[in-house]
Amino acid sequence: MEQMKWIVLSVAVIMYVLVIVFQKKKVWFTTGAAVLIVITGCIFPGAIFSLPETSSSSKLFLHTYALTHTALEIINWNVILIYLGSMIIAALFIYSKVPARIADAIVASFKNTGLAMTAILVMTGIISMFVENVATVLVMAPVALAMCRKLEINPATFMIGLAVMSNLEGTATLVGDPPSMIFASYAGYTFIDFFFHQGKFSIFWIVQAGLLTGCIYFFIRFSSCGKNSLRPEKMQVVSYVPLWLLLAMIFGLAALSFIPNCPPFSGGIFVLATGLFGLVWYCFRKKDADASAISLVKELDWETIFFLPGIFTVIGAIQETGLLNDFAQVLSGITGGSKLAGFIMIIAVSVIISGFVDNVPYIMAMLPVVREMVLSMNASPELFMFALLTGSCLGGNLTPFGASANIVAMGIVRKQGYEMKFSKWLTTGVPFTILTTAAAAAVLWLIWA
Repeated sequence: MEQMKWIVLSVAVIMYVLVIVFQKKKVWFTTGAAVLIVITGCIFPGAIFSLPETSSSSKLFLHTYALTHTALEIINWNVILIYLGSMIIAALFIYSKVPARIADAIVASFKNTGLAMTAILVMTGIISMFVENVATVLVMAPVALAMCRKLEINPATFMIGLAVMSNLEGTATLVGDPPSMIFASYAGYTFIDFFFHQGKFSIFWIVQAGLLTGCIYFFIRFSSCGKNSLRPEKMQVVSYVPLWLLLAMIFGLAALSFIPNCPPFSGGIFVLATGLFGLVWYCFRKKDADASAISLVKELDWETIFFLPGIFTVIGAIQETGLLNDFAQVLSGITGGSKLAGFIMIIAVSVIISGFVDNVPYIMAMLPVVREMVLSMNASPELFMFALLTGSCLGGNLTPFGASANIVAMGIVRKQGYEMKFSKWLTTGVPFTILTTAAAAAVLWLIWA
C-alpha cells in the first residue's frame, strides 16, 4: 500500500504539472491520469481503491471493481449534470437579451457615471450567482464596451471589473461556479445551506462582504469619469422564456433542498431536464433549428465537462490511499495546532495557488485535507472549508490567468484594439483580491470561529 501511495502521488504530481504548463491540453492529461489509475487498480485489486468487506471473491469482480467503483461512486455525476444543465440555460439567457435590457435600466437610473458603472458590476455579480462566469462576462461585455465608447475611455479596467466581480459572486450560490458545486457535494450542502446553515449566515453572506468592498473599490476607481451623459439604447428583449427557466432552476433547487432523503442526482437531473426543455423551445423558435441548436451546444464549456471526471478519479485515488490524511497531519504540524494560524494559512495559500492554477482540481484536492485538519484542531468544519472556498475562488482574480473569465475579458479588450498587459491586470486585480478576500475572511471568522 505504501508503494502504491507513491505511484498515485507521482501520477497526480505529473498530471498537475502538465495541466499547469499546457492549459489547452488539460483534458488529455487528466483523462490519461485517470485511465492509468483505474487500470492499475484493476491489475492490483484493493491496492488503490479499498475493496468492500462483503466483496465477492470472484476474479472478475476483483479485477473490475476499480472501474465500477470509479464510475458509480468516485465520479460525482450530480455536479456534472448541474453544470451541463446550467450552461444550457445560461446560453439561452444570453440569447434572450434580458440581461442587457436590465443593464440599460440600471444605466438610466443613475446620474453619476461612476455609480452607473459600479451598478453594472453589481448586476454582473448578481447574474454570476446563477450563470457560469464566462457566460456572464459575455452577457455584460457589450454594455460595458458601449459605455466606455460614449465616455471615450479605455475599457480595460471596466472589463477587468466584469471578470473579477463575476468570479467573486460565482462563489455565493450552489450553481454559480463548479467549485461551489464540488464543495456542496462534498459537504452535503443544499441550495438553501449556501444562505443559512446551522442557524448562522453561510457562504452567500460572507461573499457579500467582499462584494460591498469591491463596489467601494471600483466606485473610487471610476469616480473620475465625471457626470453620466449616457443615453442607454434600449435593447429589445427576444423572449422572457429563458428568464423563467433560470428562475425555475433556482427555485427548483431550493425546493429540492427541503425534501428529506432526496434521491441521488435529483438536483442534476432536474437542472439538466430544465436545460433540455429550453433547448427544445429554442429549436422550435429558430427557423434553422438544427443548425442553431448544434451551434449553441458546440459553444458550451465542454472542456470543463470532460475535465471533471478525470479530476474526480485522481483525487478519489489520492484520498483512498491515505495521502490526504498524511498531508493534513503535515499542515497541522506547521500551524502548531493553532486555529487562527490554520485559518490564515488556508486562505493565503488558496489565494496564491488559485491565482495561477485552475481552482477546480485544487479545491477537490484540498477539501478532504481541510476536513482532516478540522479533526486534528477541533475547529468548526465550516470555518476551514469556507476559508478554502473563499480563498480559492477569490484568488482567481489575482492574475489574468487565474480564471477562464479573466482570459475572456482580456481577449475582448484586445479585440477592441486596446493593449492588455500583465501589469495592467495586476494594478487592478491584486488590490481587489486583497481587499475583498480580507473583508470576506473577517466576516467568516466573526461568524464561524
